[in-house]
Amino acid sequence: MNENIRADSKLREAGFVMAAHHCHAYFELFYVETGACRFTIENNMYDLQAGDFMLIPPYVLHYTRYMFGPCKRNTVFFRNEDIGKSVKDLLPGNGDFFSEMQIFRVPEAYRRQILLLFSQMMTEGKIADGFSNAILETILQTLFLLCGRVCDFFRDVPAEIHTTDRQVINAAKYISSHYTEPVTAAEIAAAVGFSPNYLSKKFREAAGIGVHQYLSFIRLKHAALELISTGDPVTEIAFRCGFSDSNYFKDAFKKAYGISPREYRKTH
Repeated sequence: MNENIRADSKLREAGFVMAAHHCHAYFELFYVETGACRFTIENNMYDLQAGDFMLIPPYVLHYTRYMFGPCKRNTVFFRNEDIGKSVKDLLPGNGDFFSEMQIFRVPEAYRRQILLLFSQMMTEGKIADGFSNAILETILQTLFLLCGRVCDFFRDVPAEIHTTDRQVINAAKYISSHYTEPVTAAEIAAAVGFSPNYLSKKFREAAGIGVHQYLSFIRLKHAALELISTGDPVTEIAFRCGFSDSNYFKDAFKKAYGISPREYRKTH
């Protein structure tokens, strides 16, 4: 960057293709103004929608796809030193907010203020006089302070599921907390205030996987970990991870991992 802070706004049409995954030596703050897009960051994918921010740290590979129709996105590029310690300390994470990727959502009532700050930064970037960098820094810090005050921060998104849909996240968290139990789709739906049919549809749309598939995935993931970290019998691990039938567990495990539970233990 030729300047400390640079703001940009573009309307991407459906099907726009970036040249390749890329990274850079500075932070990128990515905001979806209208529409939606799919963001790939390192090996994970996230569907962002209007009102969503993503903070990408330096040297982190990322790529954006526009699959859902036109999407207007705003970006700000900045360096760590552009954000003062007093601002960092007010953001989630006790000063560590900028150490990792972040996703957060602006409530609809505050989105006009967010866009005004973006507009001010782009205008200041065009002026580009001796005052501009200091003014840009002030606006950027105001932007983060406003977000810290009003945004919903998705710091608790399970590592295995990549969406900003709060109900789907809550369902995934419920599954992760209750996978050892004989939990049903109806119980998961009730925990997040949906009907089973609606949750099934919404979960698949947001996460790209069904509720039952996700439950089985979580159970198998924990079983695989126990196979290599304990010497307990395979059947005992199957029951402890929520499977009521050891033969079904063995078949599901082989389908997921390509080898039997016993072979997996020996290999790892």
